[in-house]
Amino acid sequence: MLYDFVRCPHRVALDHYEDPDLRDRVSPFVQLLWDRGHAFEEEVISQLQIPFVNLRTVPKPDRDLFTLQAIEAEEDLIYGGRIAADDLVGEPDLMRRQGQGYVAGDIKSGAGLEGQSEDTDGKPKKHYAVQLALYTDILRRKGILGSGPPFVWDIHGQEVPYELDSPRGPRTPVSMWEEYESALEGVRSIAEGRLETLPAHGAECKLCYWVTVCTCQLKEGDDLTLIPELGRARRAKLLDHVDSVTALADLDVSTLMRGKRTLIPGIGAEVLQRFQARARLQKRPGAKPYIREEITLPPDTVELFFDVETDPMRDICYLHGFVERSGGDVASESYVHFFTEKPTKEAEETAFAQAWTYVQTLKPTAIYFYSPYERTVWRQLGALYPGVATEEDVLGLFEAEAAVDLYHDVIRSKMEWPTRDLSIKTLATFLGFSWRDPEPSGTASVEWYHRWVETGEPDVRRRILEYNEDDCLAMRLLADHIRGLQDAG
Repeated sequence: MLYDFVRCPHRVALDHYEDPDLRDRVSPFVQLLWDRGHAFEEEVISQLQIPFVNLRTVPKPDRDLFTLQAIEAEEDLIYGGRIAADDLVGEPDLMRRQGQGYVAGDIKSGAGLEGQSEDTDGKPKKHYAVQLALYTDILRRKGILGSGPPFVWDIHGQEVPYELDSPRGPRTPVSMWEEYESALEGVRSIAEGRLETLPAHGAECKLCYWVTVCTCQLKEGDDLTLIPELGRARRAKLLDHVDSVTALADLDVSTLMRGKRTLIPGIGAEVLQRFQARARLQKRPGAKPYIREEITLPPDTVELFFDVETDPMRDICYLHGFVERSGGDVASESYVHFFTEKPTKEAEETAFAQAWTYVQTLKPTAIYFYSPYERTVWRQLGALYPGVATEEDVLGLFEAEAAVDLYHDVIRSKMEWPTRDLSIKTLATFLGFSWRDPEPSGTASVEWYHRWVETGEPDVRRRILEYNEDDCLAMRLLADHIRGLQDAG
C-alpha cells in the first residue's frame, strides 16, 4: 500500500474500496516485470557465497513464526522473511544481522538510484525508500533494529545504502523518514475513510489495472488533469479557484493575474493562459490544433523518421527503425530497420553500426524523432561503442539544424492540441492514423522482444517491426500535418 501510495494515492483507495471485478487485466508487460523481478531475485540468491536461512518456500501463514525463530537463533542472513508490528506488515527480501539486531534489504531488478549518470550520482528512489523505512520501523518497534542503514541490492550488483534520516536529494528538504511517515499517515487515512482521493490522468496510468475505472471518473468529473501537463500537483493549486476543465475554459484569468505572476503559487501568468487555451480547445466542438509560434522545418528533399526500441531489463537497444522518404512523396517511402538479432552487446554494437552507416550514407538528410529519447540512447551507444561513433559524433548528428525533435521543438513549445496528452499515439490517432497492432505500446514491444528471444517465433518479430514502422509513419503524418498548417497560414 505504501509503494502504491507514492505512485498514486487513488490506486490505494480503489484497491481498498472498489469492486475488484472492475479491474482491467494485468498487462503482459507488468507480468513480465514481476516475472523478471522474481527471476533476478532467485539468481542473486543462488549465487550467494555466504550461508543464509531461506524462508521463501515457507507458507505465508507460517512465515511470521519461522522468521521469529530465525531471529531468536541470531541467524546472520534471513531471506524471504515476514515481520509485523501493530498495523504494519513487511516482507523484506533480506534481513542481515548487524550489531545487536537486523537491518533490512530488498533485491531490485532495477538501478538502486534514479537519475544516475557519468555526471551525477543519482538519488534514492522514493518508492524504494518507503518500503525500506517500513521494514526499519517494524524492526525498531520490535526492538531488534541493528546498526547501519537499510539497503538495496540492485541490477548492477551494487549494495546501495538508504540513509533514511537524510533527504533523498538536494531539492528535497525533508528526509526519507519524513516522507515515509507522511505516506504512512496517508495510507492510514485512506483505510480509515478519513482521506478522499481523486483520480488523476498521467503517464503512469497506462499500466495500471484501474485505468478504465479512473478514466470514467475523470471524464465524469471533467477533471483538470485531463489538460496536458497540468498534473496532480498543479491541480491541487488550482482547485481553490477552478474545479473543472469547463470552469477553467470559462474563467476570467485576468482576475488572478498580477503582471507575469498570478495569485496561484508556482503557476505563472503564461502557464495559466496556456492551460486555459488547452481547456478551451477541449471544450470547443470540432476544435483543431493550431500553431502559436513560428515553426521552421527542414527541406523535405530526403527525410528520415526515426524510432528506437529498447529493453530496460536487459539494458539493450534491440531495434533502430527508419521510414525514409524523398521529395515529400509518400510513394517513395520505405521502411528500413536494424534489428539486434541476439540479446548480446556484440549484436547490439552490430545493429548500431549498421544504423549509423545507413544514416551517414544519406547525408544531407532531415531526421525526425519524438522526444530526446533517441538522442539519449544513441549517445549512450556512442559511449559504449566509440569505434562505431563517438558521443561527439552522435551529438553532432542530433544538434544539426536538420534534426527535429517533434515533441520538444514543435508540439510542446509551439503548438496547442485539443487532446488530453501530447503523446505521439494520441496526436496521430487524433489525425486519423491507426496502428496495425490492436495493443500498440513501447512496453508491449519489450514483452514481445522477450518472447521472441525465448521462442524465435517469426510472427513475434514481425509484430515488433510493424509496431516500430507504424511509430515512424505516425511521425511522418504528424510532420506533414504541421507543414499543412504552415502552408494554410
